[in-house]
Amino acid sequence: MTGSERLGDYERRFRRAGLPLLIEDYSASTDVFNRAAPLLVLVFLGEMLGAISLDWSLGANIAAALGGLAILVVAFAAVNRVRGRPWLAIPEDVGRAELGVFVVLPALLPLVFGGQWRSAIVTAAANLALLAVIYGVVGYGLVSILRWALSRLLSQLASSLALFTRAIPLLMIFSVVLFLTTEMWQVFSEAPAASLAILALLFVALGTSFLVARLPREVRSLERDAGTGTAELDRRQRLNVGLVLFVSQALQVLLVSLAVGAFFIVLGTLLIDAGVLESWIGSSGDVLITIHVLGIDGILTEELLRVSGAIAAFTGLYFAISMLTDDVYRREFLDELTSEMRDTFRARAEYLRARRSLRTAAAAGRG
Repeated sequence: MTGSERLGDYERRFRRAGLPLLIEDYSASTDVFNRAAPLLVLVFLGEMLGAISLDWSLGANIAAALGGLAILVVAFAAVNRVRGRPWLAIPEDVGRAELGVFVVLPALLPLVFGGQWRSAIVTAAANLALLAVIYGVVGYGLVSILRWALSRLLSQLASSLALFTRAIPLLMIFSVVLFLTTEMWQVFSEAPAASLAILALLFVALGTSFLVARLPREVRSLERDAGTGTAELDRRQRLNVGLVLFVSQALQVLLVSLAVGAFFIVLGTLLIDAGVLESWIGSSGDVLITIHVLGIDGILTEELLRVSGAIAAFTGLYFAISMLTDDVYRREFLDELTSEMRDTFRARAEYLRARRSLRTAAAAGRG
């Protein structure tokens, strides 16, 4: 195996571990956006539809769409020629020039064809959002991180279960009592969907802030324990490691929340009938499913889903706080991750040595 092939094996290993930023000389233009270039080209050409308007006739819209397509194709070809590529080549190096054209030019089409400034703003914002998603998913290996975290979720649940048995029992007793109160059902059965969505986002934001709060310290601790003898990580690499920790813990919180929500859905389906709902909220509720189990007639209502979801969200927030404050859990969780990361950091040390050897050999060959 040649030196270049060895480096390629190491880099593929880092990507599979959700740590692509451990690759030296990792660049957005050559390692992120170039991999998404076919998608960007497809979206870029599809945005010729930004030139049309619903107020125009079919013929006018066809002419505008073709004109917009011509502008996009000519601009695409011009950028390729300026960058020294064939006219219609898909870029292998997607830099600032290509990204600027991708964001700005399609947004200009609605302005040129009909002065549609709102459509222009929406197009530019959507393209920027797409680039941000691509950078997050590809640049930080989010898909690989999710795959890595899910493959280890069952083993990590042992730590979660130990924490769950210490932190949740009192909360569950409180939640059951809260679940059976009239006020809880009245509030969440009558709350607008927008209010529930805002409340859910607030709980997610709070839980995320608690999980993120200690990430810098944990990353430094992980680097100190697992990365002994290797070069220090830079800021982006530490952020990549922190994202691995965050996703692992967030999946545990999500699983606990879903389990609690499912428990209360089953409990409410079996215990809360139409008569109880009538006395609590003044109606029999919006019945979604009627269930017959062991001679028991249960109903699944929209109101039950709302209340169960609220309690699940609160439990998830409480569990995230417990993760932050329970030292036993954090030691068990970090010990497992440390053993996983130690192999990755050892591979990184070998990778850096192989890079130096390859460069030394290349320099000697030139001399």
